[in-house]
Amino acid sequence: MRIVIAEDDPLLREGVALLLRAEALDVVATTDSPDAFLEAVDHHRPDVAIVDVRMPPTHTDEGIKAAVEARRRLPGLAVLVLSAYVEQAFATELLAAGGDGLGYLLKERVGRVEQFLDALHRVAGGGTAIDPDVVTQLLTRTRPDSGLQQLTARERDVLALMSEGLGNAAIAERLFVTEGAVHKHIRNIFAKLGLAPTDRADRRVTAVLRYLEESRRHG
Repeated sequence: MRIVIAEDDPLLREGVALLLRAEALDVVATTDSPDAFLEAVDHHRPDVAIVDVRMPPTHTDEGIKAAVEARRRLPGLAVLVLSAYVEQAFATELLAAGGDGLGYLLKERVGRVEQFLDALHRVAGGGTAIDPDVVTQLLTRTRPDSGLQQLTARERDVLALMSEGLGNAAIAERLFVTEGAVHKHIRNIFAKLGLAPTDRADRRVTAVLRYLEESRRHG
């Protein structure tokens, strides 16, 4: 696994690099700015990028924009985003996109080595890794009754794969069913969870968030 790190805090940047190299992972470049990060992606063509949300010069969303551009330049690049606190807009967008190989992790999680490495490997494998604290905070906007107990076993299978970041076609392939069947299951999931058809992306996000929260509580 070839990794590029984009983080402007030198202690965190080198600490993460040291941790990953100790795990026999190949950190091919560490960078401290969006431009240097994109140059490293072009040059090294890594498998995974670990990117801080807030980077120079304005420390707002430069890291996110650079990550999007990196995936445009290198399709299939897995990205694990690090943030000091919950950035709700980006976390929601991440889940709504349904893309493979995307993760959102709070920086404090890096110190919990097993959890950090698990998230990294999950993202590198094409899955989605969302910090449990992010899930909890986003769920404050949803109703307490999740409705998950109403789902059939097959609907729960579909929702579990949605939580891994798979789109409808990939879910159909994984479950050996038609894409039309997956679409029907998802429609049933939305109905049972009481999610109105006003915003398709938000419904998918909310359904996945409820599933992840239930998994966290019972895991």
